[in-house]
Amino acid sequence: MISKAQFDNEIALIIANAIREDVGDGDHSSLACIPADAQGKAKLLVKDEGIIAGVAFAKQVFAYVDPHMKVETLIEDGAKVKHGDIVFYVEGASQSILKAERLVLNAMQRMSAIATKTKQFVDLLEGTKTKILDTRKTTPGIRALEKWAVKIGGGENHRFALYDMIMLKDNHIDFAGGVSKAIALTKDYLKRTDRDLKIIVEARNLEEIEAILEEGGVYRILIDNFNYEDTRKAVKLIGTQCLTESSGGINENTLRKYAECGVNFISSGALTHSVYNMDLSLKAV
Repeated sequence: MISKAQFDNEIALIIANAIREDVGDGDHSSLACIPADAQGKAKLLVKDEGIIAGVAFAKQVFAYVDPHMKVETLIEDGAKVKHGDIVFYVEGASQSILKAERLVLNAMQRMSAIATKTKQFVDLLEGTKTKILDTRKTTPGIRALEKWAVKIGGGENHRFALYDMIMLKDNHIDFAGGVSKAIALTKDYLKRTDRDLKIIVEARNLEEIEAILEEGGVYRILIDNFNYEDTRKAVKLIGTQCLTESSGGINENTLRKYAECGVNFISSGALTHSVYNMDLSLKAV
């Protein structure tokens, strides 16, 4: 996984780029009718229900736009919220509040939706040993926010990007000439380049799992698009030789049944690519 410093840098880049995109050479709507010395106060109002996420990010946005703005937090990230709840108050220059408003809302609405869906999946897994993982099926440019939201909702992060973990999927295997060759070439690459990266390998059938285990040196096997019966067989075959992960079209209706097959992890792109934003507003007080 990426380091905290790398993650913090990603967040800083997201904020800088989003403000550049939204403000350009100035928020002329505010500049036109709000005096530069005008002070104001606004509240983050919930108009929905679910898990709130993005409070800490909002504070970073306000600080970036204007370090003199003050935020009074009433509800922290990860808390359950309902219609009418006030998450925080922000106070400072009215122009600054308006400049930060859209980025704060866009981010928090999406992050809260992801955290809410993740929490639903986590609750469905209660009592099993299985943990829910996100994927790289994220919105380009804001992956750090979406993976942050998964953590807030109680899920776990998969690899962050292509550079922090090796993941040999079907196309890698086919292009390399088979699963055994792909693993062997990967281990040689890591040795030659002196890299310490974990290896995950996708298996399409039980025969590929046997080949993966024979090669060894794999951190986790991705049991992809298996039915329940074959998943149980795969888990038994793998035993304690490495960790196991199920994926492939798993949803709320099938999640627990796959967990009951004994896998360590279930990964779901739906956590980040199939959510409806939570309804939030930033209103002047």
